[in-house]
Amino acid sequence: MSALTPLKRLFTDWFLGGMLLAVTLAWLFPDVGKHGGTLHAGSLINAGVFLVFFLHGINLSTEQIRKGLGNWRLHVMVQVFTFAIFPLFWLAANKLLGGQVPPALMLGFFYLCALPSTISSSVALTGSAGGNVPAAILNASLSSLLGVFLTPWLISLVADANGGIDLGQTLLDLSLLLLLPLMLGQALRPLWGRFFARYKRYTGIFDKLVILLLVFASFSDSVAGGVWQQQGPETLVAAFAGCALLLALMLWLTTRSARGLGFNHEDEIAAVFCATKKSLAAGAPMAAIIFGASPVLGLILLPIMLYHQMQLIVCAVMAERYSLRGRALAASAA
Repeated sequence: MSALTPLKRLFTDWFLGGMLLAVTLAWLFPDVGKHGGTLHAGSLINAGVFLVFFLHGINLSTEQIRKGLGNWRLHVMVQVFTFAIFPLFWLAANKLLGGQVPPALMLGFFYLCALPSTISSSVALTGSAGGNVPAAILNASLSSLLGVFLTPWLISLVADANGGIDLGQTLLDLSLLLLLPLMLGQALRPLWGRFFARYKRYTGIFDKLVILLLVFASFSDSVAGGVWQQQGPETLVAAFAGCALLLALMLWLTTRSARGLGFNHEDEIAAVFCATKKSLAAGAPMAAIIFGASPVLGLILLPIMLYHQMQLIVCAVMAERYSLRGRALAASAA
């Protein structure tokens, strides 16, 4: 793969262009997408999120998950990084820099740190790098399920100092909107799994369209509430720099940890890619439920929007290097 390929992806990715368009439209027409606005985005988003997680459930291979059950050290490492190491890093950063970063942006960084791992990109990158795909499927899926409960609980620990959230109601809403359709999809998989498998490629497209609607609605609320008028370009610079630093540190820590635990080449790949990923697909709808129609929701979502693109570009480069290393190891063992 050419060194320019990740940059080419950055400029040709329709989803990135869609996010920029959604933000621009929110800036120009906030009354259309805001809570209670012309579009009634809240109802559309709820219906779209329910359908997305139903499709994820019906396409999720339980056989592949069972194959990945054995390597418990790998599973523990991924979940500890996802729900403990990331938030602990934020606590340290908040102690050092919390007073110099807008509170809503700092909360956005914590929200990023509290999110579960992705499923699709973690598995796809692990596969292209020659890693342990069943383990990646298990860990990414487990992370998504745990995130329904752990992410709002972690947010409640920080949000308590800022008015708090209704944790019980939030967990109920998340279970009905995310967990219920996922379980329903799994239950119906034996009957309809083959039918939906024919159209699996469209699930990712629909998933991204729902996220774009969420971004439009969130930024519409922020623009209508005057949040962005209060922020300068230094806010965007701080968000970009913070995401870059966080990704670089976590990639280094997970790589060192995997090798320190004696993982083989395939398990190291799965551990690094699953433990450093953060899910925009789960993060956007969860934010709408956890934070409601908060005028600062656009600012809270900014870190995960930036981190999402960074992790795809950087990990695509890493996947190619891991693949070359795997071929070299196979050749030397032959």
